[in-house]
Amino acid sequence: MGNWNNQTALEAIEAAFAGKIISTEETYGLLNIEVSPADAYEVIAWLKNHESLKMQFLTDLCAVHYPDKEGKELGVIYHLHSLQNNFRIRVKAFMPKEQAEIASLIPLFKGANWMERETFDFYGIHFTGHPDLRRILNMDDMDYHPLLKEYALEDETRTDKQDKFFGR
Repeated sequence: MGNWNNQTALEAIEAAFAGKIISTEETYGLLNIEVSPADAYEVIAWLKNHESLKMQFLTDLCAVHYPDKEGKELGVIYHLHSLQNNFRIRVKAFMPKEQAEIASLIPLFKGANWMERETFDFYGIHFTGHPDLRRILNMDDMDYHPLLKEYALEDETRTDKQDKFFGR
């Protein structure tokens, strides 16, 4: 078992993937690494299979939509946990909305199946190599992805509410 912390993990990752780490930050004590969608699978496989880091539990896989970030509108966020080292890492991969595609993690984590389906269902991100990528919670005949920030939150004809009072 290694003595892992954010600094030692970051040094090991940067040594293994020189030039492939887009950015890093630490929020609330959690190491965040941003990689390109093309490199996400390789980086996560390395984290899982590292001889002492052993990030062998995919805690969560989700997505975000930032419509104002041109070229990085959609992002897939992976939360990985090393149970042996009690250490966590967040891996992020952002992509243009028109190219919402990233490799499936099912060959690494069987539990990614439903998480990827849910992310596809709500955000429209395609996971290449997924064996059964279809809607999981919404109706099959829906022609949109409801968590994309493309729709008004409220009835825009209402005059009795002012957005400034609701943090918008």
